Amino acid sequence: MNHNDAADSIRSWLDSERLEAREVKDPQAIIHLHVRYPPTKQGHLFNIVIPKKRNLVLLYSITRVDEGQQESMREMAREDSESWEEWLHDTRIRMTSSDLDWVLHVGRSKQGVAGPLQAFNLSRPVWLDGLTQNEFMQSMRRVWLTKLSLIHQIKYGFGNGKGKPGPVDDWEGKTGRKSPESPTRHSEIDTDETGGFGKDFDPLEWA
Repeated sequence: MNHNDAADSIRSWLDSERLEAREVKDPQAIIHLHVRYPPTKQGHLFNIVIPKKRNLVLLYSITRVDEGQQESMREMAREDSESWEEWLHDTRIRMTSSDLDWVLHVGRSKQGVAGPLQAFNLSRPVWLDGLTQNEFMQSMRRVWLTKLSLIHQIKYGFGNGKGKPGPVDDWEGKTGRKSPESPTRHSEIDTDETGGFGKDFDPLEWA
């Protein structure tokens, strides 16, 4: 399957699943879509990208952790740094076992103790020679379910938060977030993480 056939197929598959998609201007991509998944009011923002000069489609979703939850993480780190480091270690092990690529944005260390988990990026590449509707949709499901699992893990350990996304040290002074397939390209990401992971998803506010 070539790039154009893949882009056409992806649009057709999204339409058949009644998933809203919007084109994003991206000079480094054959196609870059913002998609709400699952297709409900609680849907989250997914990016679907076919980078130029790469024979793959990348699906990824970025989540900011609530400000109140970050404060609870800092409190744990102050009171019991060993338990906090163990929580981060266990989270990394779970992510490594998820069959996804992932990045955890952890706040700056203070007195040798890691900062709070501030954001996370989950992604999965599908190479074009293996791209089918089943592989594409199962990849979206895998990213979504792993993301949901981590959200529930954070809620269970650190409460529902304040309903306001917290700071992300890695993004300070930047106008957007770096996408995993291109370290030099910025694209503004917004999410609906219900229960304290950011503001409501509104397709009219898509970048």
